[in-house]
Amino acid sequence: MEHHHLTPRDWDVVADDPTFRDLLSKRRRFVIPATIFFAAYYFSLPILVGAAPALMRAPVWGDLTFGYIFAFSQFAMAWILLALYVRRAKTFDELEAKVVARVREELEAL
Repeated sequence: MEHHHLTPRDWDVVADDPTFRDLLSKRRRFVIPATIFFAAYYFSLPILVGAAPALMRAPVWGDLTFGYIFAFSQFAMAWILLALYVRRAKTFDELEAKVVARVREELEAL
């Protein structure tokens, strides 16, 4: 893979590209809500342990408590978010390829 050093003017060409702006917008619309959800889900465990210890100690199945099930569910949640991002990243990659092709054409024309 060859690397190009872009000048500030070159970056202006990239920033003005509508496909690049679309890429940033779509990526942001996925990453920001996913990050907020992840953080809320992750921090809800220690918050619930402190705020509702009886709930977290409540047995669900044998000696398995709600707290343990919730803690284990965080592993599943992280893998699900990972799978969703990988799936969505295919769209991001397609847009990125269009941006690179268009910007190369414009920069070669300059």
